[in-house]
Amino acid sequence: MNELALSLMNIHVNVSGTSTRFFNVLAAPLVVTDGTTIPATAFLDDSGTAATAFPVITNGYYNLYVNGVLQEGDAYTISATELTFNDVDGIITAGTPLVVEAVDLVTVI
Repeated sequence: MNELALSLMNIHVNVSGTSTRFFNVLAAPLVVTDGTTIPATAFLDDSGTAATAFPVITNGYYNLYVNGVLQEGDAYTISATELTFNDVDGIITAGTPLVVEAVDLVTVI
């Protein structure tokens, strides 16, 4: 009978993240069709300062909230310069808050 030695590996991985949010309350109704964009400069950051760009996230994700409701990930894309709606049609009424959340994750072994 062959016996195999049991070897246990203990790997510690720490994951930390930073979250940056950007806010826009629509001043006018927004007609949304596939490809509709909103520039990053139309948003304010957490301190109320006008955004110049969205952060580029390489290890993390973006969330989009419309009127406080998390949107499906395929319904939008975010680049450094803009939010783009994908394959959605509708009208977002004036006064509706839009929140873009950028979460960047860092792992340390």
